[in-house]
Amino acid sequence: MSKFRLYYFSPRTLTFVEARWFKAKLALLSVVLGMVFLAVMFETNQALDDALGLGIYRNTSLRAENVLLKNQMKMISARLETLQKKLLAVHEQGNELRLLADLPRIDEDTRMAGVGGTDERIDFGVSPSVNDLLNGLRSTVDRAERELSLQQVSYGEAVEGYKANMVKFAHIPAIKPMEGYYRMHGFGLRKHPIFNVVKPHEGIDIANDTGTPIYATGNGTVSSAGRTQAGFGNMIILNHGFGYSTLYGHLSKVMVRPGQTVERGDLIGRCGSTGISTNPHLHYEVRLNGVLQNPVDFFFDDIDYQKIKQELALND
Repeated sequence: MSKFRLYYFSPRTLTFVEARWFKAKLALLSVVLGMVFLAVMFETNQALDDALGLGIYRNTSLRAENVLLKNQMKMISARLETLQKKLLAVHEQGNELRLLADLPRIDEDTRMAGVGGTDERIDFGVSPSVNDLLNGLRSTVDRAERELSLQQVSYGEAVEGYKANMVKFAHIPAIKPMEGYYRMHGFGLRKHPIFNVVKPHEGIDIANDTGTPIYATGNGTVSSAGRTQAGFGNMIILNHGFGYSTLYGHLSKVMVRPGQTVERGDLIGRCGSTGISTNPHLHYEVRLNGVLQNPVDFFFDDIDYQKIKQELALND
């Protein structure tokens, strides 16, 4: 098959001459037009988000998005590490709350057993670097979730323990029963002011005027109230539960009855000098499981009980 040839008439030679240079120019023009067409098509395809499905712009965009996602994952990983440090601080605070609630601390071995888990790797079908980042994030989030679960259980136990202790604390005799002069007679051996013999003093004596208010030192129930033959004259005994009981002697007036429920700070009687007594005062005793205790050790209010103990010792 013969090739296509292009000729033109030359007036100089009066003959037809083959147009070789024109073919070259035409070929060059075709190449330039093709390049222009491809450039226009690329820009148009880019503007239309790879509408032609060539994948050129999309690949470039995906590479940029991949870099952005990697950076974001690194930032999230750093924030999760910070969160874990904060969770460790929360763990320490939780142990302090457990001590306040009279519960044992969660030691480090127990904590690690509760939050350790496994570090099983998952293949997410992405590049190795991205796969490492995703597995690291997954592991950190899993540990944080287990740590939070452990802390939720621990806080729940601490709250319940604290509530139980609050009930107990409310019943412990923890305030002074009466305003007055605390240097009269202390707890322990002393010379009896009437019988002039040395014998154990089973409480402390607080002096004040007749009629001075006397208060319950903790929540409880009145075990006995009224006149007694034990030398304390008008006397009240409160059962506080949890092994605690208190005695209030030599009262001028009893203002409660047996079986009555009282709360800390309730007015239960007034100071007097009934029974074997030389002057108006309150004889006050504290027992724990039937064993006498030094009442001054239970003054948890604004009284400086160490100072009171020293003053009582000076007078005995």
